[in-house]
Amino acid sequence: MSNPWTLAHRAARMNPSIIREILKVTEKPGILSMAGGLPSSDTFPVEEIKAACAKVLTDNPRESLQYAASEGFAPLREWAAARVNAELGMDVSPDQVLVTSGSQQGLDLVGKILCDQGAPVAVETPTYLGALQAFTPYEPLFHSLASDINGPLPEAIAELPRTAPGTRFMYLLPNFQNPTGRVMPAERRDAVMAAAQAAGVPVVEDNPYGDLWFDEHPGASLSSRWAEGSIYLGSFSKILTPGFRLGYAIAPKALYPKLLQAKQAADLHTPGFNQRVVYEVIKDGFLDRHIPSIRARYKANRDAMAKAIKEHLPAGCEYAEPKGGMFFWIRLPEGLNAIELLSLAVDAGIAFVPGAAFYAANPDPRALRLSFVTLTPDQIEKGVAILGKVLHDALNSTHAIPTP
Repeated sequence: MSNPWTLAHRAARMNPSIIREILKVTEKPGILSMAGGLPSSDTFPVEEIKAACAKVLTDNPRESLQYAASEGFAPLREWAAARVNAELGMDVSPDQVLVTSGSQQGLDLVGKILCDQGAPVAVETPTYLGALQAFTPYEPLFHSLASDINGPLPEAIAELPRTAPGTRFMYLLPNFQNPTGRVMPAERRDAVMAAAQAAGVPVVEDNPYGDLWFDEHPGASLSSRWAEGSIYLGSFSKILTPGFRLGYAIAPKALYPKLLQAKQAADLHTPGFNQRVVYEVIKDGFLDRHIPSIRARYKANRDAMAKAIKEHLPAGCEYAEPKGGMFFWIRLPEGLNAIELLSLAVDAGIAFVPGAAFYAANPDPRALRLSFVTLTPDQIEKGVAILGKVLHDALNSTHAIPTP
């Protein structure tokens, strides 16, 4: 029977997430996965969530199961505004907060209201794969900003009116970036936002990892430096649980109504029950007690991976030890191709994400990302040792995979 469906031309631009495809492979027994950017399920506050579910269903059963306001649960919006004002130097009101179905929906809503076919969108090099996926159906022209260990270069931003005229926005992750783990120091944040404002290019700031610092708070947000020209995206996925799919967007008042309209068209509202349960858990300062335990756990895993990388990976691997977040970003020695090595690694019992997927253009075939949060320190040691053997064997083989 012939296929009667005619796809919209934008559908042809949609591609599966390489990470989600790799995760299917890692479901095989015996695979040590350092691929997914999943928080450790051991950090989920199960008992607190159980108690909150019971309380919400006891105190407000009908309200929590009914349709809800598109903007979100008012007390949760108030909490989010107060949190970013106190922690990140921002000055926003609750009526600027839109509760979303994860920060990933925030990216989609941004794309929906700001992207046009052929209009430039500037991104870091490399950048978050999920953002590229979210924006791509709206047919922007991605412009890769030259970047270093501290983030995008201010001079590259200053050149945007010439190199990418009409850039709609820059998408930036200043804190423990996915995939590189890098964090922008204060001086770079100042320079980046000054250059953005001078160039007239607004900023979409994504901050899912900002609370996962190990030794030092990363500092005030980018959005605090140019409030009128910034959208801020926050998430509960990495600090509470991803299963509720709960995040929020904070937008300038002039832009907020369009984000709200896009939200209403997408799903009417984020599940009200989920919002009420999360608020019940966090309203009395629970996160201030809970997040330090996540940091301690992840820091121990970071240390275990740093030690294992130093001991087991071959000379010539380039990496920086992250100061927070969930990822190591590694560039392999010349002559190795991470994409082609993946199948060998999986056969040996270890999975990673090839770094090429995180580039809007000109992917680096030698890059890969390792997550250190879902395995134990002993498993990390074992997994990195396996990866090291795969890399050593590839380097020593007369059939070493060439870099294209």
